[in-house]
Amino acid sequence: MAARTPIGPFRAGRLAVNAYRHQLNPRWLYRAESTLSKPKNDLPPHSLLPSMVLWRSLLVAAISSHPWLLTPALRTLSLLAHPRVSLLDVNKNPILRGILKETFYNHFCAGENAAEVTGTIGRIKHMGFTGVILTYAREIVVDASPQHANNPTTAEKNSKEHTETRKSSEIEAWRQGVLETVEMMSFAVQDVCTRAIERNACIFVDAEQQSVQAGIDAVAIDLMRRYDENGNAVVYNTYQAYLKSTPGTALSHLGVAEREGFTLGVKLVRGAYINSEPRHLINDTNSKTDETYNAIAAGLLRRQYGPFGVERQFPSTELYLATHNKESALAADSLYKERRTTGEPTTKVQYGQLLGMADEVSCRLLQLRDDSSQAARKASPEVYKCLSWGALGDCLSYLLRRAVENRDAVGRTKQEYLALKVEVRRRSKNMFTLRS
Repeated sequence: MAARTPIGPFRAGRLAVNAYRHQLNPRWLYRAESTLSKPKNDLPPHSLLPSMVLWRSLLVAAISSHPWLLTPALRTLSLLAHPRVSLLDVNKNPILRGILKETFYNHFCAGENAAEVTGTIGRIKHMGFTGVILTYAREIVVDASPQHANNPTTAEKNSKEHTETRKSSEIEAWRQGVLETVEMMSFAVQDVCTRAIERNACIFVDAEQQSVQAGIDAVAIDLMRRYDENGNAVVYNTYQAYLKSTPGTALSHLGVAEREGFTLGVKLVRGAYINSEPRHLINDTNSKTDETYNAIAAGLLRRQYGPFGVERQFPSTELYLATHNKESALAADSLYKERRTTGEPTTKVQYGQLLGMADEVSCRLLQLRDDSSQAARKASPEVYKCLSWGALGDCLSYLLRRAVENRDAVGRTKQEYLALKVEVRRRSKNMFTLRS
């Protein structure tokens, strides 16, 4: 749920409610192609994808991995997100709406209403995912710059009042969407944290730019003090590994958890604001970010991080690895299973990827359940998909951000594109063989 408007010190951040035990029984489900010839764990990860998802993934990957296709696609999506003429308004052009809904929207978004979201969740759980993280995709950007704050003109005052009125209505629409998000998981919203405890759900406080991150951290820690107890994390804070300060921040928060006796919920990501943060705050190289990410994950899984676990008692923690990097995910899973098998202390870990992205990572983690020994199978990875929902028009800014992220990860999307092509050929060959 993305809202970029000041609410306390926190800018509303993004709170994601995780439905760990969301049981659904949809009337129909997509099914992957027949895999009679080989056991599931001998097949490529993309073999788990339903056929419709496979073909749509191939289309998106083809555009994302070819700059001559991606550049005009980004420009078009930007025009649709901010239409200046009715022809480009998806709420007024049914043909344009239908095309966008059946392609990019359905690939990256869960649905526009409860029925569509329920169907998407059902299909994802049918594939073997543990559950979903459901977020509301509407985004609001508020300019808090102090320009002309001291001596505004009459026109500026009128404009400001008009803008504030419009933003207030947008904030209210966002709030209603957030409430509906929780209602779709059968949660009554009076106190989100209390309901999360009652319903075995979790809340993720997402990171923002560093200009407001200190306030977000303070709110997240305060929520953990109140709700993360008895070794169970209800609230998770987000830590961005591409920031030079993150190892120290994690160390500081571990210290607070140790002293005050609450469970620290850690959602570990690489980072999302590389184009807007001051460059000196970010690691100098991608390899340094990878090193930081893997080091924090390994430290928490080994329960040894800085002085904690050696000189000081390691606090209760739970780890959620939000990563599209296959090497990081597989390394964490291997370490976790190794420590579970040998009886060494470790930290509960879960994994998550965005809907429509990094399916090779998600599906490979699902396959590891069948690759494991009997002892390690008890530690099978819990894998989630992060779903964003909302009206098509409201989701355009979210879709644009997803497209930009694919542009910034050309190498990964190229690899995904090639793997998808291999899977399409494999299924086509199998289909031809079965028919002949």
